[in-house]
Amino acid sequence: MHNTFQTACPHCHTPSRFDAALPVEVLKCGTCGENLFTGKAIELTGATFAVHLAANEIPLVVDFWADWCAPCHAIASAIRKAVKDLEPHVRFAKVDTDEEQKLAGQSTIRGLPTLIVYTSGREVARHAGALSAEQLKTWIQQHA
Repeated sequence: MHNTFQTACPHCHTPSRFDAALPVEVLKCGTCGENLFTGKAIELTGATFAVHLAANEIPLVVDFWADWCAPCHAIASAIRKAVKDLEPHVRFAKVDTDEEQKLAGQSTIRGLPTLIVYTSGREVARHAGALSAEQLKTWIQQHA
């Protein structure tokens, strides 16, 4: 079975290959040597979004959120749980829509929180609103 995939490093943002059959704690970036998976969603900006979108051979789940958004805070714990349950088979990221207004506009974000699943650089699913941890995990697995 093929277990080798590529993802972008959350630290130096360069593509790196990894074996998904190995424990997540031992997966390191081939360039900077840092952990490829940190146990939390990585923060993307307009400058790093395209790199991660292009580099990931695993599904990329992006949470578009804002600090003032109560449902965004409500879904944050569900996302943390999903990260722990689904890494390294899914990459999780977040975009602060107040800081990255241009990126939010390009992604046609109309409400918060909005979750988008990308595979092979293309959007395959979108959900607006909060979900429980189990609902989130089920939704991701249906589209990943």
